Amino acid sequence: MRLDKFLKVSRLIKRRTVAKDVSEQGRVLVNGRESKPSTSVKVGDEITIQFGQKLVTVRVERLAETTRKEEASTLYTLVKEEPIPKDNFLE
Repeated sequence: MRLDKFLKVSRLIKRRTVAKDVSEQGRVLVNGRESKPSTSVKVGDEITIQFGQKLVTVRVERLAETTRKEEASTLYTLVKEEPIPKDNFLE
């Protein structure tokens, strides 16, 4: 499954176009590597997303083409959520 679609389906990011933009800005890492929106995501991958001044890392647990709002959080497990210093943003 494409990275931008996974981020939208899992509701980590509300819209697919926003997920695409965030990925293109280099603010999303898959298994520690900067990733494009078209990067293929598999079960077990770790995705790190920069949201403002925090980094959120999740592990992909399962993939689904669509999901209900209540079930969206079952697609991933939160690994860590940490603040980042202003001078240390992903670039």
